Amino acid sequence: MRIGLDIMGGDFAPDAVIEGAIDSLAHLSKDEKLVLIGNEPLIVSKLTGMSVDPARFEIVGTSQVIEMGDHPAKAFSQKKNSSIAVGYGLLKNGLIDGFCSAGNTGAMLVGASYTVNVIPGVIRPALATLIPSVTGKSSVILDVGLNPDTKSDVLLQYAILGRIFAQDVLEITNPTVGLLNIGEEETKGTPAIKSAYELMKENQGLNFIGNIEGNHLYSDRMPDVIVCDGFVGNIVLKQTEAFHHVTKMKNLTDPFFDQIDFENIGGTPVIGLNANVVVGHGISKRKAIMNMVLQTRAVVHADLAQRIKEAI
Repeated sequence: MRIGLDIMGGDFAPDAVIEGAIDSLAHLSKDEKLVLIGNEPLIVSKLTGMSVDPARFEIVGTSQVIEMGDHPAKAFSQKKNSSIAVGYGLLKNGLIDGFCSAGNTGAMLVGASYTVNVIPGVIRPALATLIPSVTGKSSVILDVGLNPDTKSDVLLQYAILGRIFAQDVLEITNPTVGLLNIGEEETKGTPAIKSAYELMKENQGLNFIGNIEGNHLYSDRMPDVIVCDGFVGNIVLKQTEAFHHVTKMKNLTDPFFDQIDFENIGGTPVIGLNANVVVGHGISKRKAIMNMVLQTRAVVHADLAQRIKEAI
């Protein structure tokens, strides 16, 4: 397995990304190679300064960087030798099995559409992330920010994509699926949500349990797969981050709070692409980068893209 890591992406790149890459080595097997994509002299200098042999990685040199404030489509098309563009080129040509970056999210999504493309039959890809419960298990929620306004057929497909993720990545047998809504009753919600409810209810292989409300999250009532549009999902994601921030401010310690720390999750897989892509938080530091790499490894191990192709 070969995992590509964008060294130049993120608010604390390249130092924090290189440090996270070094930390990930302790968790990778001899058959798993980390490919560092970015400014080669800078990478080698940093590794040497940390007494790490650069030969432990494969380094692919680039000369350009897509900055966080760049226009995604314009930057991707104009900066052909950027770490994101080169990373996607490697992914498209099968030279790496997965690609991850904490850089410009828009450029990462544009890059996917320009190179590896969406799986035929997938209406819209989604960003998926994990939400823990007090019972110790984790559930997958999608979409968390890619598509803020979503129709009912897309929501149905999110349920299918999420179910595949829960089965193959989280290793949950026959995962349950819930639709995040403002009430449990079938009549609640927007027209798209109500229509999606009917579509999910009619799908015999989905294990759909109906609508769930916000107070089901993190509890023992939380289903294995939580479906929502990107507008709602992103609010849930950011609210979870805020809750974790409050626990740190109040010096509250509990293993559950560690599970809602984005640094422990690492990254968000883009579900529905022809290849394995994971997007990290722009403020990722050393620990988050390491976990983003390990998240990418889990997605590659699960052969998620191929599983979705077969299902769709």
